[in-house]
Amino acid sequence: MEDEKDAFYVVRKGDIVGVYRSLNDCQSLLCGPDVDVFKGYRLSNVAEKFLSSHGLNNAIYSVGVSNVQGDLFGQLIPCPFQQPASNKANSKTPIEKRMKKDVVGSTSLSEAPQRKLPETESFIEALPVSAYCCSCILEFDGAAKNNPGPAGAGAVIRAVDGSLVYRLREGLGVATNNVAEYRAVILGLRYALERGFRHIRVQGDSKLVCMQVNGVWKTKTQNMTELCKVAKELKEKFLSFQICHVEREYNSEADAQANLAVYLQSGEVQEEVERR
Repeated sequence: MEDEKDAFYVVRKGDIVGVYRSLNDCQSLLCGPDVDVFKGYRLSNVAEKFLSSHGLNNAIYSVGVSNVQGDLFGQLIPCPFQQPASNKANSKTPIEKRMKKDVVGSTSLSEAPQRKLPETESFIEALPVSAYCCSCILEFDGAAKNNPGPAGAGAVIRAVDGSLVYRLREGLGVATNNVAEYRAVILGLRYALERGFRHIRVQGDSKLVCMQVNGVWKTKTQNMTELCKVAKELKEKFLSFQICHVEREYNSEADAQANLAVYLQSGEVQEEVERR
């Protein structure tokens, strides 16, 4: 898990790039259609020297996009924030596209946002803007052929604007549907924590998992009790946590990953980072 004290933020506004230690240092910049924010950890010595040579010791906004090499800041997490929705679509300039390609590399957001549920909107509205970059939506699903049978766990992680960021899948060997559902939520929670997310909304079409993790339903078997305990321990590591049952129509992407995972070796995990 990354240490927040090592976090930094790369802010692109137009064709200029700034680097900040805190979102509070650049709140006045987080507006308009031509702003993108990304989060990274452990700024390298090479990056420090580069920024110093361009007058960025104190996060002075003065580096051009064309001067920024793609691997300068290492792996960055997309960091969405509020901006006028009407300006976001069809407004990408060549400079914006270059920034996303050169600086973000393989961790940029998917173009197509998912349709949001009212509960998801409430989750987003309750977050301060400064928390957007460390907040996400996790969708999970499990699959087991013949129940029990060859099983897989699937999860997707979205940014708060609904854009898909990560796809995850894990082969489980022979398992039941309920085990696969639990393994899917555990897979997603662990991955979200490892990627630095601290606020999370979880949703899946397994009412059993959602109700048991919320403490509304009791577990009836030793296996479910142990899996539920793991999920709850992960839950406590987030600053804020929600888990809700949704209908299958809202869970199609996670379902697809779970069905792909059925054909993986037991314990094999695959991940995909969305590209633009």
